[in-house]
Order: sequence, then C-alpha cells, then structure tokens
Amino acid sequence: MTTAAPHDPPGLDLTRLAEWFAGTLPDAAGPLTARLIAGGKSNLTYEVSDGRTTWVVRRPPLGHVLATAHDMAREYRVMSALRDTEVPVPTTYAHCADPDVLGAPFYVMERVAGTAYRHAAELERLGPQRTRVISTGLVDTLAALHAVDPVAVGLADFGRPEGFLARQVGRWKKQLDASYCRDLPAADELHARLVSGVPPESAPGIVHGDYRLDNVLTDDRDRLAAVIDWEMATLGDPLTDLALLVLYQRLGRLVGVAVADASSAPGFLTEDEILQRYATRSTRDLPPLGFHLGLAAFKLAAILEGIHYRHLRGQTVGAGFERLGEVTDLLLDAGLTYLKEH
Repeated sequence: MTTAAPHDPPGLDLTRLAEWFAGTLPDAAGPLTARLIAGGKSNLTYEVSDGRTTWVVRRPPLGHVLATAHDMAREYRVMSALRDTEVPVPTTYAHCADPDVLGAPFYVMERVAGTAYRHAAELERLGPQRTRVISTGLVDTLAALHAVDPVAVGLADFGRPEGFLARQVGRWKKQLDASYCRDLPAADELHARLVSGVPPESAPGIVHGDYRLDNVLTDDRDRLAAVIDWEMATLGDPLTDLALLVLYQRLGRLVGVAVADASSAPGFLTEDEILQRYATRSTRDLPPLGFHLGLAAFKLAAILEGIHYRHLRGQTVGAGFERLGEVTDLLLDAGLTYLKEH
C-alpha cells in the first residue's frame, strides 16, 4: 500500500487518487494537488487539480462513521438525477465505491464557482438589497426542489415516504445513542414527545436533509449557482427541509457564529417572510410546524453531538468544534419549547 505523501491533505492520498483518476477520468493529466475546503464538519470536501482542471472530491469523515450516514453513493445519485431540473447542482463525473483507494468511498464532481455564505458579516458587506435577493433565491430553490417528481427523474426508489416522520424520530435517536458520551435527559424527553406526537405527513417529495444558506453556492450576480451537501437526501415529507431552514435561522440568532448567523444580516428574509414566500412558490399547504421544528432540533442535536464525539477523540478536521456540546444542549431545550408552543 502506498503511503500518503507529506503534502497530502488529511484523508486524501494523492498518489492513490492519481492512479484512480488515470483510469477513470481520461482528461486528467499530470500530478495532482489538493486542498481541504474549510468549513465542513461532516463529509470532507477537497479541491483537486491537475494544473489545468479543478474538480471537487467528497469523502466521509475520518473515524467513527455512523451507520447510514455519509453515504457517497446516495449523494452522487441525487445530484446526477437533478441535473436537468430547475434545481442547480454540480455536474457529477464519477463515484468510487472501493474503499481501498482512499480508505472510504468517494465521488468527483464539478467545481462550481460561488460563495457559501455562512456569517452575517459576509452578507453585510453586500448590503440589504443583495442579501434579500440571495435569501429569496434560497427559498425559491427549496420550493423548486420539492416540486420535482421523484419518479420523473429516476428516484422512485430513493426512499420510503410512508412513515417517514416516525422513522426519522427513530433514526436520529439511534444516531444520538451511537455518539453517547454523556447523559442528555432533555434528549430522552424530546424523543418521547416526538414519538407520541407524529402528525399526518405532507405529500412526499425529494428531501435535501440539511438545506441552509451555507449548503448552497451563490454566484457573483447573487444567483443560486448550486445546491451542495446532499448526504442526507431521501424521499419523504419536504416540510422537514422547511422547518430545518427556519431552525437554522432561529439558532443563528441564539448562538451566532458558533453555528451560522447569516440569517441575522440586514435584508435577510424574516421567518414569516420565508414561510410566506415558500407558500407562494409551492402548492403545499403549510400546517403548524411545531412537530417539524421539534424534529429538526432533535436531528441537528444528534448530528452535532456526533461531531462533538469525534472532536473529543481527535477525529475531526478543521476548527470551530469547541462549543458544539453547548449547542446540542440548547437545541434539545429549544425542541421541547417548539413542541409546546405549537
């Protein structure tokens, strides 16, 4: 087995990758260079170049990979299926299921020029008018995704919509248990309340699973250029995406840059405006979202607790992990509040 060279980024053996590129991407030529794209707290994303062309390579995180999470094949498949729809996605080139190449499955896609805005300060430099255009495009694209017919794009078997909400509650409880490193009484209470309060589901559609501003790329004309980070995509109740978008907006104001606070920038659509814009662009009825918000909080708490678990064991790559344990506690308390309020 080839040993990774000193200049290789964590999790990316360029020698092995170059060998795979040579047999898979015929246009690739010359030695490869790469850099880890900062900001990812889950799957690892790299820019890889041969000096002429630049690609993006995605692979799972290092260590403690939870069952059913970080599925490269699913992410690759859904982006490939959406290529000819109104939902902008990067062009996909190849998927590698062989873990012997990089130690885990991975895929290669187009490098899309654009900015993943995360912090309010970044949007404040653009001004309120441009920020409003960007946030409006974010909501419109979500509505466009939820309007796609999964059967028409070859995703009829991409998930099991029936019973989706109940399975989501069970799935995220299992994920939280798999990252157990401390007692979380609020998690037990929130889980019990969710189990006993599952509402009727919205008409099924394609669910992104982690839709927010820093999971899209915006071009220099303030248009949404690509939706990225599809690792949790499936078929189910699309209102879970809308609730998660609202939750990120609330959370950004509560904890700021520890998660992402872009929605607090002047000009960003308010929560009511997001819901109204979505309702206008969608054919779906919007019921009270208390359960969906509680589920969103439970889901995000499970994700962040998993990252916190890896951080405690030195298995994360990058910065910004120190406060995630605190944010988990805040999310669980918030989820209970949302259920009681709605």
